[in-house]
Amino acid sequence: MTDSEDVLSVARQLADLTKTVEKMQSQLEKYRLGAETQQERADTQQERIDLAARELAEVSERLQAAARALRQSI
Repeated sequence: MTDSEDVLSVARQLADLTKTVEKMQSQLEKYRLGAETQQERADTQQERIDLAARELAEVSERLQAAARALRQSI
């Protein structure tokens, strides 16, 4: 192989490697965005769970107060 053929061969390999790296970068970006979306969903679900737990605690307190009032009236 001549020097120019060697250079051409290396240039092709570098071009292929560059394309591969660009594809990998694109895939990683998709995975990152997907992970962010999943985390946002999980955060939203956790917020809803926390809100429901607070509301349930409030309802429980009101029920207990009502039960105490009922017992006192009997």
